[in-house]
Amino acid sequence: MPRILSIDYGLKRTGIAVTDPLQIIATGLTTLHSKELIPFLKDYFSKEIVELIIIGWPTNWDNSATHATPLVAKFIKELEKNFPAMPIKKVDERYTSKMAKDAMLEMGLKKMQRRNKALVDEIAATIMLQEYLRSIG
Repeated sequence: MPRILSIDYGLKRTGIAVTDPLQIIATGLTTLHSKELIPFLKDYFSKEIVELIIIGWPTNWDNSATHATPLVAKFIKELEKNFPAMPIKKVDERYTSKMAKDAMLEMGLKKMQRRNKALVDEIAATIMLQEYLRSIG
């Protein structure tokens, strides 16, 4: 069974998570500089079968656009250009960074580890993917 890949896109960094082949468990894959994302995905897709990309869609609590919404919309167009056959689904990313920080606290990570924004982005992508799996399961 193919995997589902989750992207928590940001101007500087992007967190990525992926399901296992049975699409049961979401696992953080990596965080990388956003400029490196398309080459990374090309390489990853050459090695793994992925049937869907979910990407965090930034909105305010009232569903209005945030400062990051146009940035993500532009990146989605880039994804569609580079991977025209790959379905892309926007998912609500509200509170995922807060949930990631809370999860890091619950895991007992030290303060310096919790300040690692790359780890926060990867965990946020994992939370988005786990929530997506829960919604379809």
